[in-house]
Formats: sequence, C-alpha cells, structure tokens
Amino acid sequence: MQIPPLLALTLAAAVDEGSLEAAADALHITPPAVSQRIRQLEHVTGQVLLVRSRPVRATEAGVAVIRFARQILQLEATTRQQLGLTRERITLPIAVNADSLATWLLAPLAELATKHAVTFDLRRDDQEHTLDLLAQGVVLAAVTSRAAAIPGCSVRPLGAMRYRAAANPAFVREWFPHGVTADALALAPVVDFDGNDDLQSRWLQRAGADPDAPPRHRIPSTAEMTQAIRMGMGWGLVISNPEDATALDLVPLGEAEITVPLYWQQWRAPSPLLDAVADGLTEAARRALA
Repeated sequence: MQIPPLLALTLAAAVDEGSLEAAADALHITPPAVSQRIRQLEHVTGQVLLVRSRPVRATEAGVAVIRFARQILQLEATTRQQLGLTRERITLPIAVNADSLATWLLAPLAELATKHAVTFDLRRDDQEHTLDLLAQGVVLAAVTSRAAAIPGCSVRPLGAMRYRAAANPAFVREWFPHGVTADALALAPVVDFDGNDDLQSRWLQRAGADPDAPPRHRIPSTAEMTQAIRMGMGWGLVISNPEDATALDLVPLGEAEITVPLYWQQWRAPSPLLDAVADGLTEAARRALA
C-alpha cells in the first residue's frame, strides 16, 4: 500500500488551514474536491485521519500522514535547491525552549543563516513539550529535554542548563525572615514561566515543601520573568551562569540547583541543510552549556 503524496498534502493543508473550505482556497480547488481526496486517503489507509470539527484536527493516524507530507515538501525543496532549480531559501521550522532562545541559541542560528540559503521558523514551547510539535510533524527538529528518540527521528545531546532559586533581597527579608523553610515556602509567591513550567515545583519538592501551596505568577517570557523576580513579585529559578544571581541583584535561596539536560532531535529524512544546522547548534551548545 502506497500513500499518494497529493492526498497526504491535501490532508496537511486541511489541518494547517483549519477547514476544508480554507484548504480548498489554498490549493486552488473546490471544497468537495478536498473532501473527496481526504475520503480517498482514508480509504487507502483504512483509518479515520481527520476529525471534522471546527477547526478540523488530525487523528493520531492523521498526524503520521501529515508528518509524511511535510517530509515530502522538505525533500522536494532540498532537491530543487541542489539541482539549481530555485534560488529560494528553504524554511526550517524548529521547536525551541524559551531559555535556550533567550541565551545561547540565536547566535549560531544567525551564523548559519549567513552561510546557508535558509530561513528559520522558530516555535517556542517548554523544553518538555517541544518534542510534541516534532511528533505531530509541525516542525522538522526540536530542542528538547527528552533523551529517547521518537520514531523516525535521530537524537544527539546538547548539554545542560542549570537553574538556581533566587529572589529580590527585600523579598527575602519579608518572606524568609527566619530562613528558607518549608513553612515559609508554602506562603511566599512564586514566579512561573507558564502552566507547563515545573522547575519551581521540582525545587519546592526537593526543599520538602508542598509545590501546590504557594500563590503563583505566570510570566511567559524569560527576560520578563527574571525582571519580575528582580522587582520582588516572587521568587523563581533563574539561569545559573558566571553572571548569575549576584549580577542580577538577587539572593540565592540555598545552593541547590536544578539541571535540565537538552537534546537535539530531528527527522531522519535526508537533509544536508538540516544536518548542517544540527552540527552548528551542537557545537555552539558544547561551548555554552554545562
């Protein structure tokens, strides 16, 4: 059984555009033609691939077919460039975690953009969730904290990011007058990145405190989250480096650190450009990370 590429690309267009009508406009065909192609694809695969909701969404089997469709597009773009049939830059969608984006990642990407005909489409998410975008076929590669390669992908280690709990000196005097105890931690406000950020909860558990007890601010930006901690809104984990808490005018809440290993995962589909990007980022991470 072969999956017709045209039908797979039509399914991907439907999910990308959110409806059969929008996919029809993008593909310059009629909505009934889009529906017919998807029904034919479901007949070929013997599985339901699309949930006809608003917006439409792929089933688990549909996600696998869409990943196949995106690989086709990537291989075609790479081949056209290698044959000199186009001067257009290849776009690489990559999932990255916010702290890497705010620290070590942009410099090597900028260097790679000057050496290769590439544009980067970065999708930001928590390092625990970037791999979901890769599994869904939304991106070609991801910076992730998961070491186990997902099916069809290769993995290589990048290094580790280290975090230390810290707070504004005035905040420490107000909320921890008798030390950083479990009772005090249950009351002191916390600054989280977003709902997926579990670093502060992990640190609280290690400190013997209830991670569900303290009130929490959520500030989904690395720079602004750190600024909120500096302003005394709460305590939180900041990236530990040679210019760490002291340079930020913060007081460390003990010596314990949280270490988050990072890995690069990418599709195994042949792509000299993607391999070059992986090599460049791996070398940069080796210099920048623990």
